[in-house]
Amino acid sequence: MAKTNFKEGRFRRVWHCSARILVDSLLYLLYRVQVYGKKNVPRQGALLVLSNHQSFIDPIVCQNWMHRLLWFVPRDSLFHGLWGMVLDSFYTIPISQEHSDIAAMRTIIDVLKRGEAVCLYPEGSRTLDGRIDEFKPGFGLLVRRSGASVLPMVIEGLHEIWPRGTKLPRLWGRLPIGILYGKPIPLEYVKEVGEERFVAEFNRTLQAMHNELRAKMNRPQIDYSSPAPQ
Repeated sequence: MAKTNFKEGRFRRVWHCSARILVDSLLYLLYRVQVYGKKNVPRQGALLVLSNHQSFIDPIVCQNWMHRLLWFVPRDSLFHGLWGMVLDSFYTIPISQEHSDIAAMRTIIDVLKRGEAVCLYPEGSRTLDGRIDEFKPGFGLLVRRSGASVLPMVIEGLHEIWPRGTKLPRLWGRLPIGILYGKPIPLEYVKEVGEERFVAEFNRTLQAMHNELRAKMNRPQIDYSSPAPQ
């Protein structure tokens, strides 16, 4: 069951912001980071950031290049030992992947209703090959219940730096990382088209943004019109 405290307090915010500055510096030293579309990020109001999921360090990249603090929703099995203490010190909402976690969903909705921003990965798990997979349903409900706008975001390059199945990231070679923020989608549109159509449209939107970002980084396009190779 998800924890429902909102982790208020100046110390936690200072710690969160200080960690962002430190990680920003490390990322600039290790990789070439290219950021596009920052002007599309609303400065206030309830915001659900939906991104593709390439590696363990996606949350660091999602958070550090925008001017807002983000809440993240890691699986509850990660909240153990020293690593769990570190996760719990930031703005996080643990969620169970074993069953429908109603308590976690309510906490996410409450955070959004307070006008804050939450980041989710609608693929549900990290990519195996760098492509954007089909989305899991459910985030349309969060939008309708919370009144949040949706911000599409794509990441490129982290799959090569820390691919699924490897224990540690590659910390050499100055591999490039690309980030692209799309234009926010208002609640009214989500209500108008319905959840099923919105999820399908948004999946295609993120795939198109992925190829747009890859073009900016001089990388070949991915043919999303054909199934992923097995």
